[in-house]
Amino acid sequence: MIIRVSEARVRPERFEEFRDMIVSAVREFPGRYPGLIDHEVLLAPPDSLLYVSRWRSEQDLVGYVGEHWRDQPVVLPGEDEYLVAPLQLRRFAPASLG
Repeated sequence: MIIRVSEARVRPERFEEFRDMIVSAVREFPGRYPGLIDHEVLLAPPDSLLYVSRWRSEQDLVGYVGEHWRDQPVVLPGEDEYLVAPLQLRRFAPASLG
């Protein structure tokens, strides 16, 4: 499993509008991307939003993002107008606890 976290630093006065746009845009992702195990939008008002997605494999991520999935965030059309800085992307693999 691979976990991707995209952090958006949002203009505070546009935070609610941005939240609604992102939630609406990602709602259909599980049906479009079969390798997406689950996902969530996390909020830290007034200016931070995280999109966390959990993927079954690297191949599934290539189908979602492309070959540069390790360092290329997915930017939706018009998203830049809400942001005060470029999206930050981090990825994780779970540690074995057993």
